[in-house]
Amino acid sequence: MNLGIEGKRALVCASSKGLGRGCAVALAEAGVDLVMNARGAEALETTAEEIRTAHGVDVTTVAADITSDDGREKVLAACGTIDILVNNAGGPPPGMWQDWERDDFIAALDANMLAPIALIRALVPDMMERGWGRVVNITSQSVRAPIGVLGLSNSARTGLTGYVAGTSRQVAPAGVTINNLLPGVHATDRAVFLDGGVAKAEGITPEEARTRREATIPARRYGTPQEFGATCAFLCSQHAGFIVGQNILLDGGATNLTM
Repeated sequence: MNLGIEGKRALVCASSKGLGRGCAVALAEAGVDLVMNARGAEALETTAEEIRTAHGVDVTTVAADITSDDGREKVLAACGTIDILVNNAGGPPPGMWQDWERDDFIAALDANMLAPIALIRALVPDMMERGWGRVVNITSQSVRAPIGVLGLSNSARTGLTGYVAGTSRQVAPAGVTINNLLPGVHATDRAVFLDGGVAKAEGITPEEARTRREATIPARRYGTPQEFGATCAFLCSQHAGFIVGQNILLDGGATNLTM
């Protein structure tokens, strides 16, 4: 399918690895020029060069912490005209409800709610003036069904979901769509980290922890960054202009919901 976005320009946050990288690759395959951001310069440059070589698109890299004011200022200064924004940032650490103090919640809100809102506020007005734009926020399946040990993520990402629900309907008349992608477990560094935590706590190997978790997913496997990226690229395409304010699960059926 021709996504109709060749020559557009996208900012993809936290895109050197994992789901962000999957989104960047899929957009590049569609002919989209990229501004790629991540904290680690080495991994970012490696990924960017692989994308340039494979797809022939223009790639600008900005090594910065997108969750900080200074980092966002640095990224936005390099952006120029942006047609597509993919918001993404690593999730806060797991734990139990007694573990978290106010500062922990503030850090989670800064990273997973307020940072994406700041980028929406910075970039969407120009999209509206041009009459076209796409925003995709990578959140979590936990906004539909909370995960006990991810209470910080549950809280911050659900806050972003509420913001998007109202904002997306205000900007849609100008040709700009905002939607959320809700990943379940994908084969990324985050999954390795969480599996490692389970393995350590229960005295099993990380492989055993992964096998156990795969058994809880109806698809009986972890998702891939490639299929996640393809879904993101479709939401950014010319064909997705009637999809507004939606929360789309990519979890292999793990979230047991009727609607």
